[in-house]
Amino acid sequence: MTASTLRPQDHPADQLPTPPGPRLPMTLQSVLFATQRHRLLRLLHRRYGSVFAFQVFPERHVVSISDPGDIKELFSGPVTTFHAGEGNQVLKPVMGEHSVLTTDEDEHRRIRTLLTPPFTGAALRGYRGMVADIAEHEVARWPIGTPFRSHTSMQRLTFEVILRVVLGVSDSPRLAELRRTLGGVIDIGALDIFGWHNERMQRYGRWRRNQKLLRRSDELLYAEIADRRAAPDLGERTDVLSRLLQTGSQTGTEDEAPLTDAELRDQLVTLLLAGHETTATALAWCWHELSRSPETQARAATAADTGDDRYLEAVAKEAMRLRPVIYEVARRTTEPVTVGGFRVPAGTTIMPAIGVVQTDPAQHDEPETFRPERFLDGSTSPRNWLPFGGGVRRCLGAGFALMEATEVLRTVLTRYHLAPDRTRGEQVKPRNITFTPARGARVVITNR
Repeated sequence: MTASTLRPQDHPADQLPTPPGPRLPMTLQSVLFATQRHRLLRLLHRRYGSVFAFQVFPERHVVSISDPGDIKELFSGPVTTFHAGEGNQVLKPVMGEHSVLTTDEDEHRRIRTLLTPPFTGAALRGYRGMVADIAEHEVARWPIGTPFRSHTSMQRLTFEVILRVVLGVSDSPRLAELRRTLGGVIDIGALDIFGWHNERMQRYGRWRRNQKLLRRSDELLYAEIADRRAAPDLGERTDVLSRLLQTGSQTGTEDEAPLTDAELRDQLVTLLLAGHETTATALAWCWHELSRSPETQARAATAADTGDDRYLEAVAKEAMRLRPVIYEVARRTTEPVTVGGFRVPAGTTIMPAIGVVQTDPAQHDEPETFRPERFLDGSTSPRNWLPFGGGVRRCLGAGFALMEATEVLRTVLTRYHLAPDRTRGEQVKPRNITFTPARGARVVITNR
C-alpha cells in the first residue's frame, strides 16, 4: 500500500494502470453479483488480487477491495471524496433520497446527528427490559421437538422491537397492516432489486406487487406521522419518531431545522428495515451455528445462566463474522483516487468486500470454524471484523444490535437446548441485499 492509496491523485493518471477484472458482459456480471456474490467475490479476489474492477447495474463501474489497510483508509478518507450515500444508490427507491443511508456530507451529518440520541449507551440500557420481554413472548411459542424456521421467528421478534423503539407503539390496526406491507417489501429476491430501478419492469408481475406494497407502506407511515404531530403527549414520548418531530421546536437553528414529512418517512423506513432484518438474520445464523457446535452451545448456555454478557456478545459477533449478513459496502468517488497502485476514476463505486476479509485465512485462524473465543483473545480487530462498516458511516445501530442479540441469546439459551434438523449445514441464500440461511435456519429444541 503506497502513501497515495485512496487519496486524490497527485501524479499523472496515465502513469498508473486501472484495476484488472473480468471481461464478461455487464448483464451477466450483474446477475452473478446479485445471486452469487458471496462466491463470485472470493473467486475474483483469488484470481485478480485485493483490487479488481467489474461492472454491475445500477452502479456500473465498480472496484472491489479486500486489503484491510485499503479498507481502513477508505473508511477514514474525506467524506467529500468518498460518498457513501451515492454508493448506496441501489437502496434509494426504497429508503428514499433523504435517508441517512443515501445522503452525503452536510445533509448526512445533520440527519445522523438527529438519529444518534436514541442509540447512545444510556438509551440502550433503557431498552434491555423491553427486548427481554418481547423475546420471552416470542420464544415461548417455539415448538418443542419439531423442526421450525428460526429465521422467521427472529424476524417477528426484531421487527416488534424496532417498531416499539422507532414508533413507540405496537398495537393498532394501522401497525398490523404496516407489519404485513413492510414484510412484503423485505421479502424479495436478489433479482427483484433490478425492478427498483426500472419503471418498465414495475408494470409487471412481482415488480408491480413490490411497488404496490411500498406505496401502501408509505401511506401508513405518513398517516402515523400526521397523528403523532397532533398527539397531546408528544413532548413526553421517547420513541425515535417523537424525538424527531420535536427537533427544532425549541431553537429553530439551521442544524436542528424540523424534518419534513418526506424526510421523516425516509428515516422511519430506513430504521424499520435496516434495524430489524440484519439483526434477525444474524440471530438466525447464531442458532444455526450453535445447534451444530455442542461444546460452544454448552459454554454459551453457561454464560447465559451466569450473566456473562461478554461471551454472549462474542457468539453474536462470531456469527456475524462467519456468516456476514451484508457482504460489502460502497463508496462513490467524486474525484480520481489511487488504490493499491491502481488508478480509479471519479464516479467509480469502491466496494470493501467485508465477507472476503472476514473469511480470509490470512486474517483469521481457521476462518471456517465457529469459535466465539477469537473475540475474547484479541485475535480480531476493527481491521478484520467489519459487519457495521466503519468511519463516520459506521452503522449507528451497532450497539443496539449487539445489545439486542445478547438479550435474545440469553432468553433462548436459559430455556432451550438447540439441535439441527439435519447434519448438513444450510447454504447461503441472497435476500434483497442480505444473505440468509437458505432453509430458514431450521432447528429442533428441547427444554433444558
